[in-house]
Amino acid sequence: MTKAEKLRLFDSGIYGITAEEHSKGRDNIEVVQEMLEAGINIIQYREKDKEIGEKYQQCLKIRELTKEAGAIFIVNDHIDIAIMVGADGVHIGQDDIPIEVVRKLVGEDMIIGLSTHSPAQGQEAIERGADYIGVGPIFKTFTKKNVCDPVGLEYLDYVVKNLDIPYVAIGGIKEHNIKDVHDQGAKCICLVTEIVGADNIKEKVQSIRELLK
Repeated sequence: MTKAEKLRLFDSGIYGITAEEHSKGRDNIEVVQEMLEAGINIIQYREKDKEIGEKYQQCLKIRELTKEAGAIFIVNDHIDIAIMVGADGVHIGQDDIPIEVVRKLVGEDMIIGLSTHSPAQGQEAIERGADYIGVGPIFKTFTKKNVCDPVGLEYLDYVVKNLDIPYVAIGGIKEHNIKDVHDQGAKCICLVTEIVGADNIKEKVQSIRELLK
C-alpha cells in the first residue's frame, strides 16, 4: 500500500487502540487479533506501563499480524519502536517531540498522526506536516491519564467543515453515543474500552457497525 492508500483508510470505519489494563485479562496480541478478525483495519499500539522490551516484542508481533491482515499499524509515542518494527505510522501528542523532528527521524513515507484539541491546533498540525489528526477528547475519557477536558462535538464540527486532512474522532466514545459523533460528520471513529473491554470483540464491532450504517 502506498502512503496515500493507507491514509484513505481514514475515510471510514473504526480505529482500534490497545489498552491492556481494560482488556479483561487478555493481552494486547489477543485483542489485536480479534480486532483484525472483526475487520478493523487501523490499529494503534498504545501502552504506557510496560517495560520497553515487552512493548517492542508486542509491537513486532502486531506488525506481523497487521501485515497479514492488510491493516495499517501505528505506534503511539515510541518513534524508536515504530522505526524498528517497520510500523506504518507513529502517533504523537501536543507535548511530545516536535513533529518536524519526528519527520526527520521517520522519513516521508511513514504516517505521522498528531492529537489536537482545538481549531488552532488542527490548523497548525496541517501547517507542520501531520498526515492525520486525532480530534478530541469528544467526551470525558478515563483511558488516558493527564488528559485535557472534553472538547465536545463543536471542535469535531469545525474539523468536518473546515480542515482538509484525514482525522479520527476519539475520546469517551461508546456504543450509546457513537451515533451523535457519526451524525456530526465523523467518518473514522475510535472506541477504546468499549472494544477492548467487550466480552466478545467481534460481536461488539458488528453491533457498532450496525449503528454506523
